Amino acid sequence: MAEYTFFTNPMSRGQIARWALHEAGADYDQVLVPWADKPAELLAANPMGKVPTLVHHAVSGDRTISEAAAICAYLADAHPGAELAPRETERADYYRWMFFAAGPVEQAIVAKSMGWETPKEREMMVGFGSFDRVLATLEEHLGAGDWVCGERFTMADVYVGSQVDWGLAFGTMPSLPAFEAYAERLRERDGYKAAKAIDNKLIEESQK
Repeated sequence: MAEYTFFTNPMSRGQIARWALHEAGADYDQVLVPWADKPAELLAANPMGKVPTLVHHAVSGDRTISEAAAICAYLADAHPGAELAPRETERADYYRWMFFAAGPVEQAIVAKSMGWETPKEREMMVGFGSFDRVLATLEEHLGAGDWVCGERFTMADVYVGSQVDWGLAFGTMPSLPAFEAYAERLRERDGYKAAKAIDNKLIEESQK
């Protein structure tokens, strides 16, 4: 048995978790999950039936991790040799921007995609304020350095980078210079290439 069981669908946020697994150098077995028929094994681990879900077969017993940002953070901590967790001086940026991407960025993109309009006078009632404000904030930070935490790639870049990479590919984020340059740096990583090759092949095979 591999160290991890990875429940995923290639057309999902499972792509984020697979990239994280490859960056961490983790040994995993994948379980492909169809949308209409969730396997009992997945539902036992995660009653929501969501992918990605990761089960870590640790020496002390199985541990279940869901939610893509949590999976990224967990893998960084579980594989210190990969040096993806934040150093002391990087922790503020690491946690700030990972959770910013998981919260305001995700909310703003979903709201815009669904056509949900927040009245101007109620922007302070929602976690993201406005789509434009969220994107401007992220653009300013990513334009200030190569990576989320400055000069060094960390697991925060897997999560934040996935949001940017996906957003550019599907048009849910504008093609801004800071986003495009950041995405290009991400796409050169071996972990990104290996994970994407697997998911792209699975998508291609499912469409035959």
